[in-house]
Amino acid sequence: VVAFGMAPALVVFSWALQSLGNLGWVAAFVYVAAGALRLARFNVQLELVDKRYFIGLPIPAAAGVMAGMVWVGYDFGVQGRDYALLVALLVIIIGMLMVSNFSYYSFKEVDFKGKVPSITLLAIVLIFALVSLQPPVVLWLIFSLFALSGPVAYAWSLIKKIIV
Repeated sequence: VVAFGMAPALVVFSWALQSLGNLGWVAAFVYVAAGALRLARFNVQLELVDKRYFIGLPIPAAAGVMAGMVWVGYDFGVQGRDYALLVALLVIIIGMLMVSNFSYYSFKEVDFKGKVPSITLLAIVLIFALVSLQPPVVLWLIFSLFALSGPVAYAWSLIKKIIV
């Protein structure tokens, strides 16, 4: 809760949310409280859920979105207070994704002990190359796309049900 909940919330608060006063505190609190609930639910549901998926956005990924946003802002000289309301909305949305029922792929069944397809190795090298070009942007995009993958997969399953 401290490393992935309070620390990112305090960093974002000092970067952007503090200019909002109480609304900034509320947004940061929603994120921290949702992170604590997410961790509690994860510990309770260990035996009950499919190991291939997490229920709700994992708190390390949420922290990656939060820290990445500040890192990108700092790298490009963006003043967080100029976008404080947008940042507050994003912080609350990320908090709500942590306690949502959206499924997120866990990558737990990826096995690097046996034969690894060459396309997988090529993808890993490509990811490292992209990260080295612009670390803040690429890492923030990776975490943000992962955060969006749950709602997008859910929307896609609804569309498939309507079409079929």
